[in-house]
Amino acid sequence: MAVDHVGGPGTGAVLPDPAGPGPDTGRTPGLVQLLTPEGERVEHPDWSIDLTDDEYRGLYRDLVLVRRFDAEATALQRQGELGLWASLLGQEAAQVGSGRALGERDYAFPTYREHGVAWCRGVDPLNLLGMFRGVNHGGWDPNSNNFHLYTIVIGSQALHAVGYAMGMQRSGGDASVIAYFGDGASSQGDVNEAFTFAAVFNAPVVFFCQNNQWAISEPTERQMRVPLYQRAAGFGFPGVRVDGNDVLACLAVTRGALERARRGEGPMLIEAFTYRMGAHTTSDDPTRYRLAAELEAWKLKDPIERLKAFLHKNGLADADFFAELERESDELAKRVRQGVRTMPDPDPTLMFEHAYAEAHPLVDEERAEFTAYHASFAEQGDGGSQEGGH
Repeated sequence: MAVDHVGGPGTGAVLPDPAGPGPDTGRTPGLVQLLTPEGERVEHPDWSIDLTDDEYRGLYRDLVLVRRFDAEATALQRQGELGLWASLLGQEAAQVGSGRALGERDYAFPTYREHGVAWCRGVDPLNLLGMFRGVNHGGWDPNSNNFHLYTIVIGSQALHAVGYAMGMQRSGGDASVIAYFGDGASSQGDVNEAFTFAAVFNAPVVFFCQNNQWAISEPTERQMRVPLYQRAAGFGFPGVRVDGNDVLACLAVTRGALERARRGEGPMLIEAFTYRMGAHTTSDDPTRYRLAAELEAWKLKDPIERLKAFLHKNGLADADFFAELERESDELAKRVRQGVRTMPDPDPTLMFEHAYAEAHPLVDEERAEFTAYHASFAEQGDGGSQEGGH
């Protein structure tokens, strides 16, 4: 069997090639897969995982609830309740698998689409929606969940993650850091600088790239000439491509990469080869730049259906389990809808409270001007009602 070397000098990291060419380059890049699209469990020589029946069911529960939450958020945006939403449809396995691989002390740096990882880290979904509704600036304490606030600037969180990992390294901690980004972000200077620093300082960080095939409307073949995971070798650390629609493979590979980082063996790049089934955000129309046939082909690789098939084939879940999960899914959707629609608007002057740790004359002046400006609308409204009474 042919092998594809993916590590830097001395890493010894090799992966077997799967049958058939890779859909992005026409080559045969290594792909770690533990669960086929048909729900068949397969073994891999370098990556394995052993889960209990409850853990298999737990992963399926995560996938279903994360997708339901995402669908409700998309609907709420269409109804005018959210300003914007970045759907994760199709990427649930990559996020849940990697999210469940994180240890309690590990720290995650997300983009703006890691709703599944947020779920795994215990962040209330309503906190995510509050930001997209415009009533908070994140809504959660990053240190309470070891899950950083969402990052809108493409790729900048990779540098934050490496800096945090280097700090942990110097403080003698035994945890690791994971940085999430997309295939488009891998072309950003910030991400490449993060690779350089992580390699040179042997930082305990895992770079998790969800290659969903499209950087907004730009396909991967216009971004890179080699499989994305092979870029790691140029920086001196190993890279691996995993089936991003296989929650078991994502869990196994991420868990192994995090353990490797904790042992002091340095960074690693994971390319989760997946597909963005929906729009880039709710302001995007993907029908303008991709074919319907492509979408239909990826539907056959759906991460939830393959795990459901596995549960059925192995007798790991009965009708009562699926019925109870559907009820829980409906309850989550109801809580999300009610929660969003009853979110109070914040006091607009709160944005001045944390600009500086101490009072600042310029901020005080801006606050006074802002307050007077808003008060003028109330005065105009009072005057109008008086004129209408004459």
